[in-house]
Amino acid sequence: MKFRKLTPNLVVRDVAASMLFYHNVLGFETAFTVPEQAPYVFGAVRNDEVEIFFNDQKAVLEDYPALGSKPIGGSLTMFIEIEGIEELFRKVQQHGAKITMPMKDQFYGMREFAMEDAEGWVITFAERIKK
Repeated sequence: MKFRKLTPNLVVRDVAASMLFYHNVLGFETAFTVPEQAPYVFGAVRNDEVEIFFNDQKAVLEDYPALGSKPIGGSLTMFIEIEGIEELFRKVQQHGAKITMPMKDQFYGMREFAMEDAEGWVITFAERIKK
């Protein structure tokens, strides 16, 4: 057995708005959408090797009935390792995104900050501190 990939699949109220946030604030590009034109029920964004899926809350009811009644965001954090954390932090601040953890050096050798996306999902960005 071999695990090959992990892709967060976030349940959101508005797929297009979520994708736009990740594009404008974080520099992600659209990978694909379903259907091809809005309003979307599903979409994906990508930046280098990182891919994130967005699923419309109403559309997930058939496959994941329990997710339809749960609050959006809040109970999961994504941890994304990057290069250029200072540049990203400035960009996030310029777009007025909600910072939930200020930039700081962690004891385990990472420089990190965390923010909320437009739907309330928390993302921690981290860069290994060079010695």
